[in-house]
Amino acid sequence: MPLTEFQSELARLLSVNRSPDSYLAGGAALHIEPNSKRYSNDLDYFHDSVERVARAYSEDLSLLTERGYQVEVDLQQPGYVRAVVRKRDEATKVEWAHDSAWRFLPTIHSEICGYQLHPIDLALNKVLALVGRDEARDLLDTVHVHLHVLPLGALVWAAAGKDPGFTPHSLLDLLRRRGRVRPEDLRRLNLAEPIELPALKSTWLEALEDADGFIRSRPADEVGCLYYARSLQSFVQPGPDADEDVVPHHGRPGGVLPKVVEGSS
Repeated sequence: MPLTEFQSELARLLSVNRSPDSYLAGGAALHIEPNSKRYSNDLDYFHDSVERVARAYSEDLSLLTERGYQVEVDLQQPGYVRAVVRKRDEATKVEWAHDSAWRFLPTIHSEICGYQLHPIDLALNKVLALVGRDEARDLLDTVHVHLHVLPLGALVWAAAGKDPGFTPHSLLDLLRRRGRVRPEDLRRLNLAEPIELPALKSTWLEALEDADGFIRSRPADEVGCLYYARSLQSFVQPGPDADEDVVPHHGRPGGVLPKVVEGSS
């Protein structure tokens, strides 16, 4: 998996302190899957309240110290702690942060890290991150979720529900300004395998074009939702002729599982 051995060791150790309101998120959670293209630089733990951040950090600090790790705090303020965790000659950055409890799906249990943000919400967060900053790692991650989680169009459509200050069209306009990656940008990343820039650019342009067609095809009164195919029991990007098997799915605080109607096929 594209966590380093040290990050994996830490994630497993800290898993005992994780819960549905204290969970792994960010790049580390996204890159737990073995088909990921890059390693994350840190472990990000999100929490549903400022108070929960303080309690989780205190519990994790006690456990880490007890097991012989050194914790060097770089920044500490209400709702946020950033530290470097060391043992032997290895180290990684760890962050404990407050994030909104509003999400599309509940957090999920993980044998590796205890609890983590659902892959759909991880994907949506990554799209919104790329909207706000032009970083090569965010482009790689957004292409990754486009190929392996949900197509970009469905993510852009739903992201307007996660951040209502945007519309799908405004999000897509901002994403069109991203994607200018140079070889030196890739050299700064810890990649699991080489990236071919022409192939990356081609995939990104195709994703943008497909997303534009998708958001133009959807009814305005459904902006901000995901689409769930009941027969497949999975989220999809529906085609223009989607039938009643595909239903909108909206987020809320804490997330919600898709509702499957009794007897539906």
